[in-house]
Amino acid sequence: MVFFYISLYMVAVAQGGHKPCVQAFGADQFDASDPRESVSRSSFFNWWYFGMCAGTAVTLVVLSYIQDNIGWGLGFGIPCVVMAAALAVFLLGTRTYRYYYVSGTKQQSLFARAGEAFAEWRRSRQKSTAPLAISDPHQRHQAPEFSGQVDVEEQDQVVGKADLVEETKRVLRLFPIWATCLIYAVAFAQSSTFFTKQAATLDRRVGHRGLQVPPAALQSFISVTIVVFMPIYDRAIVPLARRYTGVSSGITMLQRIGAGMLLSLVSMVVAALVETHRLRVAMDAGLADKPKVPVPMSLWWMVPQYVLFGAADVFTMVGLQEFFYDQVPDKLRSVGLALYLSIFGVGSFISSGLVSGIDRVTAAKGHSWFSNNLNRGHLDYFYWLVAALSALELLAYVFIAATFKYKKNKAAAIETTAG
Repeated sequence: MVFFYISLYMVAVAQGGHKPCVQAFGADQFDASDPRESVSRSSFFNWWYFGMCAGTAVTLVVLSYIQDNIGWGLGFGIPCVVMAAALAVFLLGTRTYRYYYVSGTKQQSLFARAGEAFAEWRRSRQKSTAPLAISDPHQRHQAPEFSGQVDVEEQDQVVGKADLVEETKRVLRLFPIWATCLIYAVAFAQSSTFFTKQAATLDRRVGHRGLQVPPAALQSFISVTIVVFMPIYDRAIVPLARRYTGVSSGITMLQRIGAGMLLSLVSMVVAALVETHRLRVAMDAGLADKPKVPVPMSLWWMVPQYVLFGAADVFTMVGLQEFFYDQVPDKLRSVGLALYLSIFGVGSFISSGLVSGIDRVTAAKGHSWFSNNLNRGHLDYFYWLVAALSALELLAYVFIAATFKYKKNKAAAIETTAG
């Protein structure tokens, strides 16, 4: 178990470094000052997520079957071999990649520059509080001498401090958008947890031979929806919207995020209605106290909520990626994408806190909403709660997005003029 958990934490650390950096590096391969490449960069985020979800769809269908029917050793071994191949392909392209440098400044991370600024503040404090020691009493009456020379090192420090303050302001102004996307992340967490638990109670036989579909495999409907809808969005919807809005990406990044949040809200409403129907079917079939007996209800009932979530991801997920890449200072693009990823990390913690708190309160009253026997639980109530929170979040987001001012730069000129 020690080795297993160490390996899981190694994966988490690796993903924390890999995901934001490789995506920012990929987007950097497009010249933001070139109009055609700027449009292509917007499409890059669409096709990046397309590739991710295509791989996820295959993984959920193939690996879930291998893990359930053959073994977990092979189930973990296949991704290991694929990652080794991916690393080899990445290294083969080393000589063809574009690298950008900021002229006239030292290439340092935000944290290194913050540390230098703090150290300089400490030194200036010590100088200002240090007593003036003069050994020669005659020097007390001498006029101070002024130098006409410019201290280049001190000037660089002043400029560096000003840049750090400006970069910090640009990052902090994104916080309201970050905060109003957390409930979307809470809803996102249900697609891989309670949705799967719901699916495990249904009749999952398909075909004449009665092939049993693994509950986790239903998550592939999210990825399949993205794979199908992404090309339609990029090749049909965006060019059509561009004609009317004049925005290079069809609609602004914040509009795209808001559209996905609305679809997520609809998905949670549909999930609540399906769960209410499932509970009714279980009661009518006399299965309220028989959790191991499949409810006589087809797994296809759950497909709409997965499809809606897939469509929501096409808008919100890709919109968030592009937004947090584009709206941070150029030196902090990896940090921007890390902020985007942190939405889902924090959202998962919020979801866990909600579930734990509600479980404790409802269990004390007799019946937990999240009972191990879902036929006696009330996931539908929880879905309605998440839907209500999503609606409130969407209202707050619309207000904040309406007052947000995009970062002004050459690459975003069309975006900013369209609002």
